[in-house]
Amino acid sequence: MNRGDESIPNQQPAGQTRESSPKKIRVMIADDHPIVREGLRRLLEREPDMEVVAEVGDGNAVVPAIESTQPDVVLLDLRMPGTDGLACLQQLQRVNHTSKIIVITASDDKNEFVQAMKLGCSGIVLKQTSSELIVKSIRKVNAGEIWLDSHTTAAVMRQFASSQEPGTGGRVRERSPLSQREREIVALVAQGYKNKEMAEKMFISEQTVKNHLHNIFDKLGVSDRLELALYAIHKGLHLEPTKSEKK
Repeated sequence: MNRGDESIPNQQPAGQTRESSPKKIRVMIADDHPIVREGLRRLLEREPDMEVVAEVGDGNAVVPAIESTQPDVVLLDLRMPGTDGLACLQQLQRVNHTSKIIVITASDDKNEFVQAMKLGCSGIVLKQTSSELIVKSIRKVNAGEIWLDSHTTAAVMRQFASSQEPGTGGRVRERSPLSQREREIVALVAQGYKNKEMAEKMFISEQTVKNHLHNIFDKLGVSDRLELALYAIHKGLHLEPTKSEKK
């Protein structure tokens, strides 16, 4: 890794304690195109809650850089010389790290997206995505959420469903039946809706949606929205209309 590519941590102003400054999201950029790395770095350096702590342009340097800098979020290109992105994800499963990985790619290969999700990435961002959404994806993933845009979500869900053996149901274990309202929410999650969009569509508050999701996760024993969407596909719930659509 070119150590000169790493950003230098900001110095604390005189008289200011470390506790008084909000913790920044530490981001690493892994892409073989210098112009892409530069563009992403400049984008993120404009954000007050982010800092770029490392940049690498070769796949072989990805895992060592993550181990040495321990970034919060890694933007990982799938196509790099040395070791490609999927192989990097495989290697990361065997090392001790807490970094969350966002695959950032120009590819439209849905099979690669599915493989990346299975290998533990927390989000997929297409390179043609707007700057605003790239920044948003970093914040969401750093907060523990899965990031997929609506088009990618639908594609990944279809690929996941077709790659699972019928009747296996993945790791989902249904503990108690869902109410009709909960079934509607599950269907909307599988269709790629966000909490705010579901609230508007169902004429309820966003907090009510969050409460329903908490109960749904507990009932079904799922850990995230991706797993919940898989459940919906296996049960056919993704095709259920909401009450507003039935009228």
